[in-house]
Amino acid sequence: MDTGTADRGSSPAVAGFDLSAIYVHLGLGARAETLPDFAWSPASLARYEADHQADGDEGRLVLIGPAEATWTTWERHPAGDELVVALSGRQTLIQEIDGQLHLIELRAGQAAINPRGVWHTADVHEPGSALFITPGRGTEHRPR
Repeated sequence: MDTGTADRGSSPAVAGFDLSAIYVHLGLGARAETLPDFAWSPASLARYEADHQADGDEGRLVLIGPAEATWTTWERHPAGDELVVALSGRQTLIQEIDGQLHLIELRAGQAAINPRGVWHTADVHEPGSALFITPGRGTEHRPR
């Protein structure tokens, strides 16, 4: 059975895959491609940006990530808004907007948007997982 193949990654038209292990890039032209070799590291993020530069700020990284412990860093996405959907557990998303902390409690099925350029972090109260649809280009981190 042919599952299809894209230039950079495979495009699983038929076969299922684990979105917590294999991330997906959404690109221009309504393209979706798997990223089987992606690892959450500065080197991998830099390679991801370089490989998908042609998609500009419209490219999105889609993944299911663990929410097992309170974050030790802040992050922000200058390329656009990020959608966060809690799949399980309970966490508080913390956004720094105009010098004020904005707290959003998320439980399974609830979602929040991190606006473009807003620093955010999370406190995990009950371990779980979350779906992230994020503009990966230019993502910045700072210590918490």
